Amino acid sequence: MSFPTIGVVGGGQLARMMAPAATNLGLRLTVLAEGDDVSATTAAQYTVGDYLDLETLRAFAAEVDVVTFDHEHVPADHLRALESAGVNLQPGPQALQYAQDKLLMRQQCDRLGLPNPPWAAVSSVTELLEFGDRNGWPVVLKTPRGGYDGKGVRVLRSPEEAQDCRDWFELDFEALLVEDLVPFSRELSAQVARTPSGRTATYPVVESVQTDGVCDLVTAPAPGLDPRIGGAAQEAAVALAEGLDVTGMLAVELFETPGIGPGFMVNELAMRPHNSGHWSMDGAVTGQFEQHLRAVLDLPLGSTEPVGAYTIMKNCLGGANQDLYSSYPGAMAAYPQAKIHTYGKSVRPGRKIGHVNVIAAAENELDEARAAATAAAAIITEGQEHE
Repeated sequence: MSFPTIGVVGGGQLARMMAPAATNLGLRLTVLAEGDDVSATTAAQYTVGDYLDLETLRAFAAEVDVVTFDHEHVPADHLRALESAGVNLQPGPQALQYAQDKLLMRQQCDRLGLPNPPWAAVSSVTELLEFGDRNGWPVVLKTPRGGYDGKGVRVLRSPEEAQDCRDWFELDFEALLVEDLVPFSRELSAQVARTPSGRTATYPVVESVQTDGVCDLVTAPAPGLDPRIGGAAQEAAVALAEGLDVTGMLAVELFETPGIGPGFMVNELAMRPHNSGHWSMDGAVTGQFEQHLRAVLDLPLGSTEPVGAYTIMKNCLGGANQDLYSSYPGAMAAYPQAKIHTYGKSVRPGRKIGHVNVIAAAENELDEARAAATAAAAIITEGQEHE
């Protein structure tokens, strides 16, 4: 059998990080990129095209053996048309719709008996106020599609603040999602890989720290997590992967809720490699990008065992330093244990431009690993030592 070609729709950093994994396995990988200057174009073969155009998607799919995704923004109608034409989509539109639409996702979590925050679809300020008065304030208002990294999310702490959201109901959505503001202790993420033939492999549940709605720091596995909660979270991830017919990587973002339900509630889903899984590139036997490729090709899945006691992943967000390579000597000399990953992006304030992984061989090295990852990332983003 000749080595297959994998097509990735979207040219962001996730597609870029699939490229080394594909190279190591001898696979061909090509990307449908939004432009010549996006992240993946310096790491993979690519063609420039508009993923919103069906004919562009058809032409791209005709040149590859399987199509997978860097993001979830391809129109569902286009995906169904490709599937009807026999294109091998992994994951398929029947699964992706639940990552594209948060209202559908909430409905399916309820159907599968998984712990959801109380929620409702609302199409007016009046309905929003009724939900808040019935369930209590504060509440969280979300756009059902298109939001990420804190975008499309608004916390409303009173009826007065809800009154200021009238412009949200003028957006092009039939309804918005409103849900209780969950009293959580921390955020977690459970990842699972699933193949078209139904094999699954779960990763350790991790702790994710968000800053301004953006993933900032991940600790894998989540320190001090009750094994019963961790096991139940992994089981929930598998139930979602199987119940929604997900293939490839699935990330289930969770709220830890001690004393409430099974100890967690589902927040959001991502049907692709995910920021909370970047630790696995250096911290697990099989990183999430290799695992995703194995899964979409229906190959046996790799071991997800950690290679150390903990791995710290620290995001690099655009800061004062515009010349990232100039910071490499200082970061590498000061923290030789740090694994530095940058995404080939121009620097803008707050933009994800890379991440740093540091492994703690033993539990008593966790604080040292966290400090090293944070300091190395600061050198990359600011060109100086972290204070």
